[in-house]
Amino acid sequence: MMNSKKTVVIVGSAHPLRGGLANYNERLALAYQQAGYKVKIFTFSLQYPNFLFPGKTQFSNELAPDNLDIEVALNSVNPLSWIALGNRIRKMAPDMLIMKFWIPFMGPALGTVAKIAKRNNKTKVVSIIDNIIPHEHRPGDKVLAKYFVDNVDGFICMSEAVLNDLKTFDQNKPTIFTPHPLYDNFGQPIDKLLAKKRLGLKTDINYIMFFGFIRDYKGLDILLEAMADVRIKDSNIKLIVAGEYYSNEQYYLDIIKDKNIEDKLVLATDFIPDSKVGEYFSACDMVVQPYKTATQSGVTQIAYHFEKPMLVTNVGGLPEIVPHMRTGYVVEVDPRAIADGIVDFYNNDREADFKINCIEEKKKYTWETLLDKINFLFSKN
Repeated sequence: MMNSKKTVVIVGSAHPLRGGLANYNERLALAYQQAGYKVKIFTFSLQYPNFLFPGKTQFSNELAPDNLDIEVALNSVNPLSWIALGNRIRKMAPDMLIMKFWIPFMGPALGTVAKIAKRNNKTKVVSIIDNIIPHEHRPGDKVLAKYFVDNVDGFICMSEAVLNDLKTFDQNKPTIFTPHPLYDNFGQPIDKLLAKKRLGLKTDINYIMFFGFIRDYKGLDILLEAMADVRIKDSNIKLIVAGEYYSNEQYYLDIIKDKNIEDKLVLATDFIPDSKVGEYFSACDMVVQPYKTATQSGVTQIAYHFEKPMLVTNVGGLPEIVPHMRTGYVVEVDPRAIADGIVDFYNNDREADFKINCIEEKKKYTWETLLDKINFLFSKN
């Protein structure tokens, strides 16, 4: 794969923006650099207008990666910036322009950049698709997504569900399914006891964890109901909720109060900085993703990196990534089913066996595999 003459441009979220999208693009850039490519990332000066962003801030307070070329150059609501960046990339004439797509709102900005950049008749545009039909629908989603799709040469889909959704927009362009690679950029696992101490957690408690932005479709309310199951209420198990509210906080607090489960929870409901992610994953026994709908989730690939068993619901692409009773559980979207999985995990001492299987399973999810799939996709254009 080594070819120092080839160049890659990535357009999308990156430092000083924070979150999973930025982590992904930065890790992708690093993978290309390690493979011998020259890489540049163009990120947003404005990613979301405030009315579309439910969190506290879009920006990281951590240092920029010192090994990546990142430039702020795109405003999602300013067409002049779309045109300027498109023309700049057209003149740069990279071999590949890669864009991660996750929300139709970004269709006009990213689609216009791609449309203009391709006019050099050299640059090929591939999009890595998280979702083409969003979990939370808004008017005009399909029109905006279609505009983006029309200006891309080929697609990498992170789940079979997304691949099928994409067919409703285009059935002719090259498209490949490949799972989300490991998020291995949060450091190495540390001793569980040490991680608990660093987080100020009681060392004699068993912890499961819900990780990531709290949005309605992610089903935290269902998990909270599961924590009220008498078998869990009377156990030595606590739930760490590690992530910032992106939906109505009071709704969840009301459930906690109504179910009288305050003492079963550790609420770390601020944004978890990259430097602390490893401590949270190292401290828990199992990661729970009680999603009501899903395509795929980067949380599973953080869990695999830290060799943590998972409990996921039987929705979207989640069962594709977590083999039932091998690396964790696939259960129905139901509090009782979730509670059954949690109880089985502890009553039957599954952690050690599941961890061994996680170590084996995670070998499938390398960044080199993703790069090979992207190269194959371009070879078809």
